[in-house]
Amino acid sequence: ELALHSRLAGLKVLLLNISRAVTHDVIINFSATEGPRMLNMTEKGKAGKIQLPREIFRSLSSQTARLVVTVLNIQQLGMFKEVNQMGQVLDDTVVGITVGETSISGLQNPMQLAFAHGQLPNSVTPQCVFWDPSKGQAGGWSSSGCVTQPRDKGTVCSCDHLTFFTLLLNPALDRSMAQALMAVATTGCGVAVAFSTFTIAFCIFSRCRFRSEDTLRTNLGLHMNLMGSLLLLNLAFLLNSGLSGGTQPGTCKVLGGLTHYCLLCCFTWMALEGCHLYLLFVKVLGIYIHHYLAKLCLVGWGFPALVVGVAGVIGSYGEYSIQTTNHQVIAHLCWITSEHLLVHYITNCGYFGLIFLFNMAVFGVVTKKGCCLQGTGAVQGDRKTWKVALVVVGLFCLLGATWALAFLTHGTSSVPMLYLFTILNSLQGIFIFIWLVVLYYPKTKETAGSLSHIIRHDKTITAS
Repeated sequence: ELALHSRLAGLKVLLLNISRAVTHDVIINFSATEGPRMLNMTEKGKAGKIQLPREIFRSLSSQTARLVVTVLNIQQLGMFKEVNQMGQVLDDTVVGITVGETSISGLQNPMQLAFAHGQLPNSVTPQCVFWDPSKGQAGGWSSSGCVTQPRDKGTVCSCDHLTFFTLLLNPALDRSMAQALMAVATTGCGVAVAFSTFTIAFCIFSRCRFRSEDTLRTNLGLHMNLMGSLLLLNLAFLLNSGLSGGTQPGTCKVLGGLTHYCLLCCFTWMALEGCHLYLLFVKVLGIYIHHYLAKLCLVGWGFPALVVGVAGVIGSYGEYSIQTTNHQVIAHLCWITSEHLLVHYITNCGYFGLIFLFNMAVFGVVTKKGCCLQGTGAVQGDRKTWKVALVVVGLFCLLGATWALAFLTHGTSSVPMLYLFTILNSLQGIFIFIWLVVLYYPKTKETAGSLSHIIRHDKTITAS
């Protein structure tokens, strides 16, 4: 009984018998707390208002019909949950309107539904929507047939049919800002391509320079593969944004799968960088594994291919449109389609989330061990403060910390976070390039005692 009472607390209904001979529009008040009721014309307040045109009642087949107005608290009832919903339902309130036993649509004089609310933040845009059971697999919100009219103290929804309505508060992203973001992303990818190329060339040069140092060659080989995945990812994005608008469906699927593969390779090599640091600083076993770098390459380039192959079999790739809140198309990309966004959340968001948590744990362990070594005098050589800071920034970028900003690009703070995410990831290649040059380019004697070189001799560990 308590559970039933709790669920009914979020449900409020008004039942009226309406005659065909009605000569005026029917006006009803509603609120999330009091529920719907007939409007007293002298009252004023923050309640919403429903105005039903008399056209509805004149078209009734019988002399009288039952008018049902339902106010639902979807948070308490657990209803109307759309998959991958971006906007927030105003006050968790959904208003359902039915007249008679038949579906009413195509009204010449639209029904007006006024939602009362205070001043909305500039970071959100209100949108009138209704629940469409045929959208997707479990239903979803749609704005077809509804016009949104923002007012000073509320928003008026004019719709040509009757069903369940609400007001979505979507993160604001206008066309000019979205185009600016695309321009920043394109420019950043070009910069990242250049510095990724420089870094790969530097790693090849350094591997030739330190032929006798197996650990250094392994470290540089690992960094080179990471930068190679970053290079491929940025090239795939530039190719995607330049060709996706006019490509054939088959070509777009291949391009979407290629972009997804490059992204997963980038994430996987970041994880392998974290594993390598853990082996060097904690287990001190990395350099003794037979064909160590070859095995890392098998995982770094092979595992993403397996994931993309499975996603391709179920038809996850195709054309994906980036839209503003008023459904203006900004760009077409070949990516994971909207029908398979669950693949995106599992293989990209979930996968990187686990990698980020692991890498940050490794970063903490490495930092703690470095402080202990410095305190005991195991670290030799003069280490300037700016070099230490550069090492920290380089490790942060190496382990993919800048990609974690993607988890903050949702909601009211999405626009500034998108800019920050785009700019910092464009600079990731630059940070790693400078870090490697400072770390590996000094004289051989200094490099032998660098941060990423650990030599195990009997029971003594020399590290810096």
